[in-house]
Amino acid sequence: MRQVTVLGSTGSIGESTLDVMARHPERFRAYALVANTRAEKMLEQVRTHRPAIAVMIDPDAAGTLERGIRAEGLPTRVASGADAACEAAAHSACDTVMAAIVGAAGLQPTLAAARAGKRVLLANKEALVMAGPVFVAAVEQGGAELLPIDSEHNAIFQSLPREFVRGGLRASGVARILLTASGGPFRNTPLAQLGSVTPEQAVAHPNWVMGRKISVDSATMMNKGLEVIEAHWLFGVAADQIEVVIHPQSVIHSLVAYLDGSVIAQLGNPDMRTPIAHALDYPQRIAAGVTPLDLFKIAQLSFEKPDFARFPCLRLAYEALNAGENATTVLNAANEIAVQAFLDLKLPFMRIAAVVEQTLARVPRRPLASLADVMAADAAAREIASSLL
Repeated sequence: MRQVTVLGSTGSIGESTLDVMARHPERFRAYALVANTRAEKMLEQVRTHRPAIAVMIDPDAAGTLERGIRAEGLPTRVASGADAACEAAAHSACDTVMAAIVGAAGLQPTLAAARAGKRVLLANKEALVMAGPVFVAAVEQGGAELLPIDSEHNAIFQSLPREFVRGGLRASGVARILLTASGGPFRNTPLAQLGSVTPEQAVAHPNWVMGRKISVDSATMMNKGLEVIEAHWLFGVAADQIEVVIHPQSVIHSLVAYLDGSVIAQLGNPDMRTPIAHALDYPQRIAAGVTPLDLFKIAQLSFEKPDFARFPCLRLAYEALNAGENATTVLNAANEIAVQAFLDLKLPFMRIAAVVEQTLARVPRRPLASLADVMAADAAAREIASSLL
């Protein structure tokens, strides 16, 4: 039985993970659940899944949770703070960690899991976007097993040959990787109308149920840009070997093109429980509760080339990846500041990319040799991006 720590248990990925685990109680047990502020949701999860530990990053939320647990006589121990999250991810009693805390906040506990040699199910793309060389080194030094949860990267993982070696595309018979994107809610919106887009419109994703921040990233296609960077580190491929393809139906989750002309794709309904189930019990296949794909109902699949004029954030992500050093760290931090400002009605939708681009221009390039280097670049980018709002 796998003992699982779920980082970000009250978010959409965390809830989907617990749903899959609950379908297979003989295979999985929740060792620790970690969240930020949603104490009531965490209390519900503790009632159902009975973890040994529940961690709330926010101390006030931890106090609320502890009072609720005591009132109900539940055996779960409560802890609080970022250090407690790292301890839960690295604890010897746990062997599998779902890394699903969104944004920079998820970096340190995910690193802790990698250093401790866990099976890391990576849904937090910022760990690679912010700290690619540092995180990959931690995985290698800790002997961790890294499995992608993003539907696109999981699809690529499933479509690659078993003998694939990071950085060895041609040696593995692979020509390139194709990342699919839905195009978000504004794929066909006239450019002149994007200046008046509201947060409610931006978070209304046409296919996926996601959190507010990642939904805005999908609308700007920054999410796909971050996935390009993530693919670079996961599979050891250069930027020019990764192509983004807009596929509005979100049925083909990504593809791998081979030297002999073959293209292998992974298909399925847009439900995150599929990649979660695949990684949780890899290499075994287990039921995920996902509705089977009905090709007759879908009827057609279509594809488009992304327009950088409509989606400048995608262009910025490619440029940051090619620039190297701390550029992708800066990109991620500036984007987090800009997206939150947009959600708080302090920045127009079309200014998100502008803030990111200006921040990239102002933060000097520096190499990333340690976590301290990562956090310094992150802090500098956040300060400059905030000043641009």
